[in-house]
Amino acid sequence: MKYLILIASIIIVSCNSGHRQFAKAENALDAGREFIDATLKGDFDKANFYMLLNEENKILLQQYQSKYNTQSKEEQFGLKQSVINILQVNDVTEKETIINYSNSFDKKVHKVKVINKNGDWFVDFKYTFDGNL
Repeated sequence: MKYLILIASIIIVSCNSGHRQFAKAENALDAGREFIDATLKGDFDKANFYMLLNEENKILLQQYQSKYNTQSKEEQFGLKQSVINILQVNDVTEKETIINYSNSFDKKVHKVKVINKNGDWFVDFKYTFDGNL
């Protein structure tokens, strides 16, 4: 009987290991940092988890992923190894934060907008391209 329970436990753990779990963002900076890091590393499942899910954001993330996938292996490696440099965090309201950042690979300044929706923090990716932050 003990062996049967042990085998059942191993099977359950094995089946669940295929589903990745990500930690819920505790604040705007946490959500922004996790999203940025995921996009730099090419982990678009993780980026999707920290992104506000709407049709426009999904399309933009797919386009960004396509662009990422066409980059050379050297560029992808450089992005994966880069460090995020948070330049400024601007709390616009209690539910909106703008994060200005760069990474150590391309050194360009980027912005993301993080919003709180129903108590959870998500990146509203479209604002990165909109400019209406």
